[in-house]
Amino acid sequence: MKARRERFGKPGRPAGWAGQKADTLAHLPLARAMEAHFEALLVAGYSADTIRGRRIALRRFIAWCDERGLADPREITKPILERYQRHLFHYRKPNGAPLAIGTQFGCLTPLRTWFKWLAQDAAPPWRILLNPAADLPLPHLPRLLPRALLNVAEVEAVLVAADPASPEGLRDRAMLEVLYSTGLRRTELAKLRRYDADLARLVVFVREGKGRKDRMVPLGERAALWLDKYLVESRPRLLGAASEALFVTDWGEPVSPEFVADAVRRAKTRAGIAKPGATHLLRHACATHMLDNGADVRHIQVLLGHASLATTERYTHVAIAKLQQVHAKTHPAARVSPLVTPLPPPDEEGG
Repeated sequence: MKARRERFGKPGRPAGWAGQKADTLAHLPLARAMEAHFEALLVAGYSADTIRGRRIALRRFIAWCDERGLADPREITKPILERYQRHLFHYRKPNGAPLAIGTQFGCLTPLRTWFKWLAQDAAPPWRILLNPAADLPLPHLPRLLPRALLNVAEVEAVLVAADPASPEGLRDRAMLEVLYSTGLRRTELAKLRRYDADLARLVVFVREGKGRKDRMVPLGERAALWLDKYLVESRPRLLGAASEALFVTDWGEPVSPEFVADAVRRAKTRAGIAKPGATHLLRHACATHMLDNGADVRHIQVLLGHASLATTERYTHVAIAKLQQVHAKTHPAARVSPLVTPLPPPDEEGG
C-alpha cells in the first residue's frame, strides 16, 4: 500500500486532483429552474443517471442563453428555441465535424420535457404561462446500424491485450470478459457490487439498469473464471478501504463508466484495432455473435435489457451468418466454378 501511495499520491485520488470547479451558471434563474425541475423528477422516481444526462443537455442550452443575455425562463420563446435548434445544426466540433443527428435530438428532447413541466407543474416562481417548446419539431432519427463490429478474432485480440500479470491488468481482463459475456452497458458494469455476481449459478444481477429495471443475465464459464481470479488475487490488493464495488480502480475506488470505457480503449489500442467505439463494441459483439450462432432475438432483447424489440432487431441486420449460408447454397454466382472448357474451332475442311 505504501508503494501505491508513493505512486499515486493521496490514497483514493490520483496526484493532482483539483476537486470540483465552481459552477459559473448557478446564479442564473434558468439554472435554478433547472435544479427545481430535477428535484421534481427525483421525487417522481427518475434515476440519477437520467438526471445526469438531462443536466448536460440543459446546461448546454443555459450557457447558450447566457451568452445572449437570456437568464429567465419567461424570456424563452419558440423563435428562440428554433434559433437554438439551428445553432445545434450548424455547430462544428473542434475537428470540423457536425453534431450527429442523435446528439442534436438528445439536446432538444430534455428542453421539451423541461418547459412542459415549467408550464404545467412548476410552482412559483418558476411557473410560466405558455410552453414555448410544445410544437418544437425534433430532428428525424435515422435507423442506423452499429458503426463498427468486431469479429470473434478481434474480440479475442482485445481480451488478451489486458495483461493479467499485474493486479490492474487482471482487473481489466476480468472487466473485458464480463462485458463481452453479458453485453452489459458500461454504467451497469460500474454499478455492480461484490455479490451481484453469482459465480456458482453463473449469473449477474443488474440492479436498476436503463429505465431503473432490474434483470439477471447469464455469465459464461470463461468470464466467471477470470472474475474469480480477479476477486481472489487482484481486488484485495487494489482496495484501499472496505468497498462493496465489484470492480475498483488503481486507487481502490469504485470504477466509473468513463474508467471502464478507457480500459476497453487501452486494450483495443494494444490489439491494433482502429475501429471506433469502446464498451459498446463488446456489447454489439455479444449480440451479433450470439445471433450468428442461432440465438433468438427475443432472448437477446432480455440479455441486453432493451425495452423495445425494435431496438434489438437492428442487430439482426448485421448478424448475417445464416443469410450467407443460404446465399452460398442458392445463388448461382456465389461460388467460383471451374472454367468451362471452350469448344474447339470448327473443322474448316469438314465445313
